[in-house]
Amino acid sequence: MADSAVPFEKVLVANRGEIAVRVMRTLREMGIRSVAVYSDADRDALHVRMADEAVAIGPAPSRESYLVHEKILAACKKTGATAIHPGYGFLSENAAFARACKEAGITFIGPDPSAMEAMGSKTAAREKMMAADVPVVPGALIDDPSELKAAAEKLGLPVMLKASAGGGGKGMRLVHEAADLEEAFERARSEAANAFGDDTVYMEKAIINPRHIEIQVLADGHGNCVHLFERDCSIQRRHQKVIEESPSPFAKADDAKIAEMGAVAVAAAKAVDYEGAGTVEFLMGTDGSFYFLEMNTRLQVEHPITELVTGMDLVREQVRIAAGEELGYDQSAVTRRGHAIECRVYAEDPDRNFMPSPGPIDVLRVPTGPGVRDDSGTYEGSEVPSHYDPMVSKLCVWAPTRDLAVQRMRRALEEYVVTGIKTSVPFHLRVMSHPEFVAGEYDTGYIAKNEEALLTPPSLGSDAKALAIAAAVAQAFRDQDAIGGTGTAKSNGSNGGPGISPWRLGALTRH
Repeated sequence: MADSAVPFEKVLVANRGEIAVRVMRTLREMGIRSVAVYSDADRDALHVRMADEAVAIGPAPSRESYLVHEKILAACKKTGATAIHPGYGFLSENAAFARACKEAGITFIGPDPSAMEAMGSKTAAREKMMAADVPVVPGALIDDPSELKAAAEKLGLPVMLKASAGGGGKGMRLVHEAADLEEAFERARSEAANAFGDDTVYMEKAIINPRHIEIQVLADGHGNCVHLFERDCSIQRRHQKVIEESPSPFAKADDAKIAEMGAVAVAAAKAVDYEGAGTVEFLMGTDGSFYFLEMNTRLQVEHPITELVTGMDLVREQVRIAAGEELGYDQSAVTRRGHAIECRVYAEDPDRNFMPSPGPIDVLRVPTGPGVRDDSGTYEGSEVPSHYDPMVSKLCVWAPTRDLAVQRMRRALEEYVVTGIKTSVPFHLRVMSHPEFVAGEYDTGYIAKNEEALLTPPSLGSDAKALAIAAAVAQAFRDQDAIGGTGTAKSNGSNGGPGISPWRLGALTRH
């Protein structure tokens, strides 16, 4: 999967934060110059510092900066960039923007606008998939509230109401009782109109206790398409993913089942002449049956765990495909090894119902060591702005087995130190020690079912807490006394180890 000649001299990254930084790293490895765009709020952001060039595109609100087609295209013209990588979010699945790029003679590193349009509407995508014999959840488009009862009776309660143009959990309502249908419909429609400018809603049969399993695909413009196995994204809060892993620990998602799902995902991509990196998402029932959910026509947030288990760079593959190159390999060449887990670290307080916690980062010490990858768009002294998604980083680990991967993630989270803001690190630590997660026995309702254990801070009285901190401080001083003038640890006799580190102390006092 080696590169040929440099496919583009200069690529503009139409995004911000960790994904912009991650794309720029691959561009640099490929010998391609990168251009950043930034709003007023991101003037000192890491992606701006990482880029070879940077162009200001307006005020902090994304609708006045990152979402303005004309400003992005003007930045290309100003810098001479001949291609745009959209990352995820913002304009990454905007067919009108992809078409505007094509009309301006700029390569959009992503699928053709027609594929985006085919998969961008859930109702249109369902029709395409059914035509391609891809299994879909039974459902119906709802144009009027008067149709709700009859549709629900035909499908059987419970049902899920979904925004046709939606994503990220917006415009979704699970309904168990017929009496609640109309109110849920109006709420879903209102939320859909506000979030997507389209209030179209459809109804699906609700799959009870499902796993959310997705298949990564790569397709070139020469008819070649492969899948890169699965990611289990079932750990969700309000329909938004927070932890992902590959392979899935679900017993029914065995090699034969994943091969079957992979073949279906490839068929789905070919049904819309897809090119680039995309993800076909499925719901899997407790019996191993699976149904098409949607296709994301972009790079996924959780793509690093696929990279860790396959050894492939998905951004590099995106760039190669956009430049017209063939994949150069078939399905038999795509293999995977070991197990990977990703935790999305947000500037949120999990002990206060995940209240946003934007602001400056005073101290930042990210975990390192064997098998640890931290994709971040922040640095010590930078600020997490209130205008955008509050992601601090994506903490990923790889290990030969799932048991070791869970242990490694637990260790990495314990090393993660952030002060100045609250983060979701304590929540992730609770999950990594929770018996159901450790056993791999969870579904999309896992967080809701275990709220008391996962979202309630440990009860520690003020006296006990003060005692714990005092003990940690005393141990920290003992650690310092054990360090010689050259920075080499002295023998600590019967203690048998270095004790708690000062950085762990910081984490303890913070959480």
